[in-house]
Amino acid sequence: MPVAVVTDSTAYLPPELVRAHRLTVVPLTVVLNGAEGLEGVETSPADATRALSARRVSVSTSRPAPEQFAQVYRRLLAEGADGVVSVHLSAELSGTVEAARLAAAEIGDRVTVVDSRSTGMGLGFPVLAAATAAAEGADLTGVRAAALDAVGRTTIFFYVDTLEFLRRGGRINAAEALLGTALSVKPIMHMPDGAIVVRDKVRTASRGVARLVDLAVEAAGDAEVDLGVHHLAAPQRAEQLLAALTGRLDGRLHDTYVTEAGAVVAAHAGPGLACVVVHRRR
Repeated sequence: MPVAVVTDSTAYLPPELVRAHRLTVVPLTVVLNGAEGLEGVETSPADATRALSARRVSVSTSRPAPEQFAQVYRRLLAEGADGVVSVHLSAELSGTVEAARLAAAEIGDRVTVVDSRSTGMGLGFPVLAAATAAAEGADLTGVRAAALDAVGRTTIFFYVDTLEFLRRGGRINAAEALLGTALSVKPIMHMPDGAIVVRDKVRTASRGVARLVDLAVEAAGDAEVDLGVHHLAAPQRAEQLLAALTGRLDGRLHDTYVTEAGAVVAAHAGPGLACVVVHRRR
């Protein structure tokens, strides 16, 4: 049986891709005013955005427990998988990778864990690369190498209406959030080393979308690319992004995936998020 590929719910892969590639998705937990729910199972993006819009409502997230991963790994191996490659969101954003590594250490050398240094389709593209390699018969080392190679060829940029939610969740520092608020700017972020960093600042949402397009085209260079586009309660922004990128990358654009980001990202980015992920093909 091929190597099995595991990821977490923050990849925001379209359900048909999860089924087609036989992926196993372990959900993170979202806590809305003390009530816990599994992302994508019990808690939706709308649940989180509604909570964020209310006053005096706490929203937080938590990683899966190591035992959750261990149970998944044992099941997949018992079903005949030659090994397991587990690919997850950046360790700079969550303890999910740490939990997966603790579980892998308990299982043994038939399980290996990869930090995607990203989230959304920044995680999804390495997952798909790993699954493709597994389907083609690669061994554990080869599947892991495919995921890591895709990590190096994937770039993420995203726009948020405010830095406040990222500050509350500890994903950026207070000084950056204060600067953004004081200047009434719309920040554009990226993740060069797995952590969220302000890349640019613009004055309006329309300029934010335009700048995302420019940055994505710059990241693509001369390569043929796949794109992931995410939004949070902002489908029109996603449509604008995809239309503009399709025009600018015409002839070099292969696969495109458009999904709403889930409750975990909603909790930390807030409504209005627009995100583009560029995956450069070889």
